[in-house]
Amino acid sequence: MIIGRSKCLLVAVFSLFSCIIFGQGNPQVDGKVKKKSLDANEVIFGHVLDAHEFHFFSYKDGNGEEHAAIIPLPVLLYSPHKGISVFLSSKFHHGAESYNGYSILTDEKIQELKLDPKKFHAGQVVAVNENNEMDASVPVYDFSLTRNVVQMILALVLLVWIMLSIAKKYNKGEGVHSAPKGMQSLLEPVISFVQDEVAKPNLGKKYKKYLPYLLTVFFFILINNLVGLIPGTANVTGNIAFTFVLAIISFVVILFSSNKHYWGHIINPPVPIGVKPILIPVEILGIFTKPFALMIRLFANMIAGHIIIICLISLIFIFGGMNKAMGWGFSPLSVAFVIFIYFIEILVAFLQAYIFANLTAVFIGQAFEGGHDDADHHEDIAIV
Repeated sequence: MIIGRSKCLLVAVFSLFSCIIFGQGNPQVDGKVKKKSLDANEVIFGHVLDAHEFHFFSYKDGNGEEHAAIIPLPVLLYSPHKGISVFLSSKFHHGAESYNGYSILTDEKIQELKLDPKKFHAGQVVAVNENNEMDASVPVYDFSLTRNVVQMILALVLLVWIMLSIAKKYNKGEGVHSAPKGMQSLLEPVISFVQDEVAKPNLGKKYKKYLPYLLTVFFFILINNLVGLIPGTANVTGNIAFTFVLAIISFVVILFSSNKHYWGHIINPPVPIGVKPILIPVEILGIFTKPFALMIRLFANMIAGHIIIICLISLIFIFGGMNKAMGWGFSPLSVAFVIFIYFIEILVAFLQAYIFANLTAVFIGQAFEGGHDDADHHEDIAIV
């Protein structure tokens, strides 16, 4: 409740500042349009969206030239006209140059070429001709390892390494007849919590069958949430494609866990005949709203926190562009809010992993509700 109210308050404050600042438009000085000191939209969406590189920070050297501390990622493209092309994203020089007949779009290029934003977006790789002009007639299929993909693979490797190292210690007898040590002592309470508070209450006697999946989902989401809080990394769980795939997997598990009682309750609900035509479509719709709720809940909560943090930091530079004294004066307040929200986001990282695993367990339990071996348990199943 406190977290929700805090976020609502911060969103309201930011909305007020945004209306004041962005509503001014481009101020004119002596008939000339004053250049914006910061494009907050570009900063915000550049952080939360996917990209072909890890961008940590930018700086200017003694000559005033701007440089960026980045980690370029592999670009893997296929075109029927050009074949397969593999190179590093640094060849594009942040969209300023083309390479091997390809170029990457930026917000400035999209506005300059007046491209349809429904078909083209910043970061998209397109083909160019000999005159370095975009050639929309050449299809380009992008299979690149973007930062979301790379970070997700790293999180998976980290998860497998942690779990295998702990399992190896248990196989050696460490932590079995003695107190767990190191990583065991850190994760064993978490595993016990998922087993006792998520799996058993919602799945009853069948909890052992689904516990590996619930633990995998919980720790995979948790690791991605925590890694995404490191500056310069990707917000993987704030990508709706990521949460969509997780929701589809849970949807498949739910369907394969269902029984005839579950489908009979949907197709022929135990209500008066006059109500059945109304309730049956609602029950069928409920089959799809469950994974949809899993997808949207995780995506919205994780992207909201990142946007709020970037917005609060951006306000320093926005006020500084208007007046340096205002920028310096607002800095302590903005940094204090950022630190406060950052600690809340750490809590939210654990909370959202728990909610996704818990709701998945609830929906799976509802799918085999009414079975002869689960009747005693599912009379008091928790509904979230």
